[in-house]
Amino acid sequence: MPVKDWMSKDLVTIDADTSIMKATKVMKQNGIQHLPVLSKGRLAGIVSDRDLKEATPSKATTLDIHEMYHLLDTIKVKSLMPKRLFTITPGETVEKAAAVMLKRHISALPVVDGQGNLAGIITKGDIFRAFVSISGIYQGPLAMGLELPDQPGYIKQVTDVIREHGGRIASIMTRYEGAPEGFKRVYIRAKEVKDEKALQKELESKHKILYYFI
Repeated sequence: MPVKDWMSKDLVTIDADTSIMKATKVMKQNGIQHLPVLSKGRLAGIVSDRDLKEATPSKATTLDIHEMYHLLDTIKVKSLMPKRLFTITPGETVEKAAAVMLKRHISALPVVDGQGNLAGIITKGDIFRAFVSISGIYQGPLAMGLELPDQPGYIKQVTDVIREHGGRIASIMTRYEGAPEGFKRVYIRAKEVKDEKALQKELESKHKILYYFI
């Protein structure tokens, strides 16, 4: 799944010299949590609502309201931007974007083209939407997990049985973590199965079933 299919392209951006107060207003007005920051029209960084909240004086501050507003209108977002900027390109995968976010403990990535121009932004919410989509949960109400030998032909054996029961495959995903050596875990969603209980019984007679939800 390429990033370009899931990123937001209708972007709201701010200039590096924008104040914290204005940046906060822009986020609230547009219902967003991340703002790409530009300097002379080029991507310079990104700030999140968390960055802005952490820079805002707490309610316990001794500043009066006018002093606090003046402070917020003085501090520029460029002083809040993370020193290291992580980006991704439109042609890279959503999986890679998710891995970068997880590793770097960030919740959004600016998407830049080959010339370094800002093309979009992909957030954790976009990642969730993508993975929910490929999971097949909306198309396949029948969900099952199996532990299969990591050898050619075993997934086909399972899908052939599902099709023999009139079913259609909505999604197939595999995972090696947590499986014994020489095995893999396979997660399948299917639809239009004529008799789910009969299918379950046949699969259990041939393979190790981790779960089976109707």
